[in-house]
Amino acid sequence: MSVVEGQRLWTPSGSFAARSNISAYMGWLRRERGLDHTDYDALWRWSVDDLEGFWSSLWAYFDVIADGSMQRLLQRPSMERARWFEGVRVNYAEHLLRYEARAQPGETAIHHLTESQPLAQLSWQQLGAQVRLVATQFRALGLQPGDRVVSYLPNVPETTVAMLATLAIGAVWSAAAPEFGTRTVIERFAQIEPTLMLACDGYRFGGKDYDRRDEVAQIVAGLPTLQHLVWLPTLQHGDGAPPWRGARHWRELLDGDAVPREAFRYERVDGDHPLWIMFSSGTTGLPKAIVHNHTGQLIEHLKLMSFHFNLRPGSVMFFYSTTGWTMYNLLVAALLTGAAIVQYDGSPMYPSVDRLWSLAEATRTTNFGASPTFVQIMEKAGLEPGRQFDLSALEAVLVAGAPCTPETFQWFYDCVRADLWVTSQSGGTEVGSAFVGASPTLPVYAGEIQARCLGMAIQAWSDDGQPLIDAVGELVCTQPFPSAPLRFWNDPDGQRYHDAYYAVYPDVWRHGDFIKINARGGCYIYGRSDSTLNRYGVRIGTAEIYRAVEQVEAVADSLVVCCELDGGGFFMPLFVRLKPGQVLDGATVEQINQRLKRDCSPRHVPDRIYAVDQVPYTLTGKKMEVPVRKILMGWPLAQAASRDAMMNPTAIDYFVEFAAAQADYRRPTRPV
Repeated sequence: MSVVEGQRLWTPSGSFAARSNISAYMGWLRRERGLDHTDYDALWRWSVDDLEGFWSSLWAYFDVIADGSMQRLLQRPSMERARWFEGVRVNYAEHLLRYEARAQPGETAIHHLTESQPLAQLSWQQLGAQVRLVATQFRALGLQPGDRVVSYLPNVPETTVAMLATLAIGAVWSAAAPEFGTRTVIERFAQIEPTLMLACDGYRFGGKDYDRRDEVAQIVAGLPTLQHLVWLPTLQHGDGAPPWRGARHWRELLDGDAVPREAFRYERVDGDHPLWIMFSSGTTGLPKAIVHNHTGQLIEHLKLMSFHFNLRPGSVMFFYSTTGWTMYNLLVAALLTGAAIVQYDGSPMYPSVDRLWSLAEATRTTNFGASPTFVQIMEKAGLEPGRQFDLSALEAVLVAGAPCTPETFQWFYDCVRADLWVTSQSGGTEVGSAFVGASPTLPVYAGEIQARCLGMAIQAWSDDGQPLIDAVGELVCTQPFPSAPLRFWNDPDGQRYHDAYYAVYPDVWRHGDFIKINARGGCYIYGRSDSTLNRYGVRIGTAEIYRAVEQVEAVADSLVVCCELDGGGFFMPLFVRLKPGQVLDGATVEQINQRLKRDCSPRHVPDRIYAVDQVPYTLTGKKMEVPVRKILMGWPLAQAASRDAMMNPTAIDYFVEFAAAQADYRRPTRPV
C-alpha cells in the first residue's frame, strides 16, 4: 500500500451527507433559531464562540427529559470550576431506555456473543424489563442514590443491565474487567468504598477458561464496605450455589413480577450528582478516580453519538472492548440514539483471525470499531474482509485507542470497502467522550482525524501558550465543556484534579496529548506529551517513529523512549520486535536508521536499537512508553508499572533487566 499522510481517500456523496444527523441539526437551527451555517467549520466555530447558544440548542433539539427549570446554563467563575445546567435534574439511564417505547416488538437492542455462548439477541422490551427488575431489587436491598456499585464482569448483556439499573436509581457505577488482577481491582474499588459488587466466576479467552473465584474472594476481602455480592456464573460453575459466602445469584435479581414502564421511577439528579467513576490506566501510581455526572455525560453523548458517529434507529454499533475501558461506556451510549449495539466477550482472533468480521456480517453491523493494533494484526495476517464477508450494511469504521497511521486508513479502503467512512477520534477516559472526531459531511484524509468536535474549543499550543497551525503542540481546550470531570474521588481540595489538567496553562485544560491542526481543521494526534521524545530541546512524537520503523520489512512492532541524563544529555533507545526468522544485524539496523532519516529526520534516529521478544501494552492496547522510560530512569517496577494493567505482563521484565544490566546505556553511541 502506498499512501501519503493527508491524501484524500474518500468524499461523502451528496445523499450521504444530506441524510446525516448533523445536516438535520443544521436544518433545525435554520428553522428554529435563524442560524444558517454554511458548512461544518462554520458550525464548529459558532459552537465554541457561543457556548450557551450551542448547548441550549442541544437541550431543546434532543428534548432532554428533566425535572425543574433551568436557572442558569453555565456558571463560570473559572474554567476549572464551571458548572452546567443549574436547576434541572435528569437521569442518564432514562434516556438510554427512552427508545423502548417506540421500538417494534422484538426489535433488537443488544446482539451478544461470547466464546462459550452462541450469538443471541436481547430486544428493547427485554432490556427495559430486566433493567427495571434489577433496579427494583437494588432498591429493595437498600441501595440509595450515591451508593457505589462496582462490577467485575465481562462484556455481556448482564453487565449492561446492571449498569443501567444502577444509574436508574441514582447509584454510582464503576467497572473493572475480569482479566484485571486482584491488586489492580482493589486499588481502584477501595478508593470509592462500594456497597454492592457484581462478580463473575471467570471468563473464556482464546479457547481457555480463566477461573476468577479466588481473585473475587481476595477482592471482597479487600473491600470492607461491601454489603452485597451478586454472582454471575459465566463458566462451568453456573448450576451450583454461589462460590462465595452470602452471595446472591444473578437470576435472583430477575425474579419477581414485571415492573411496567409507567410504574417505574427513575431517580433524576442534579448536575453535581455522580454518574460513574472511571479510572486512569493505572500504569503508574494509584489510579485517578475520575467522577462524571449524569447531565454532562448525557448531553455530550447525545451530541457525539448523533452527530459524530451518525447513529440512529436501524444502526448497529460494534466496538471491540473490555468493560474496564471507556469505549465500553461509549458503546452502551449508542443506545441513546435507538441504535442496536453488539457486545462480544472473547479473543478477537479466536477461533480464527476473522472472528470480528464474521460477527459484523452476522449482526449487519453499520458502524465497526477497533484499535489500530487490531488493524495491524489483520494486515499482517493478509485478511481481506470485504472479499470474504458480506459487509454491505457497513457504513462507517471507527479506529480508536491509539494514534492512527495513514496506512491504517488505507487498509480499510483496500481490504474492506472502497466506499466507506473511515474515522478516528481522540479524547478518552477523562472526558468520557472525544475532543476531536468525525463528521459525515467531510472528506477523509489519510491519517487525519476529520475535525474538532462540536462544542470543544480545541487548539494546539506552544510551550508559551501560543496557538499553532500546521505545527505540533500541546492539545488544549480553551472553553468549558459539560463532560469535564466533576472531580476526582477523595480529592477534597481539588489539588490532584488541578495538577492533572490545569497546572500548565492557567484556566486552560491541558490534555497531555500532542496534536497538529491544519488550516482546514483536520487533526493529527502524535501520542502522549508525557511520552514525547525530547532531544536537546526538539520534541518528537513517538507515533512518527513507529510509522516509519514499522514499514521496515523485518520489524513487527516497536517502542521508543527518551531518557534525560545528568549534565543535560539524552539517551533514546529503540526496541523492536522482529518478524519470525529476522535478526537485528548491522544491515537491519542501517535499514531502520535510513528509513527514519528519509521519512522523518536525522533527529529521529535512535541512539541504539535493541531486539525484544515483546512490546509491553496496557489492557486497552496502548504501548507502555512512560513506564518503560521510568524503569530505564531507575524507578522500581512497583512504582513504574502495574502488571495487572498489562495485556502481556511478562513483557516488562526485559526492561527491568535491561535497566539493571546495561551499565553503559547512559553513554549514548550510535549503532553501526
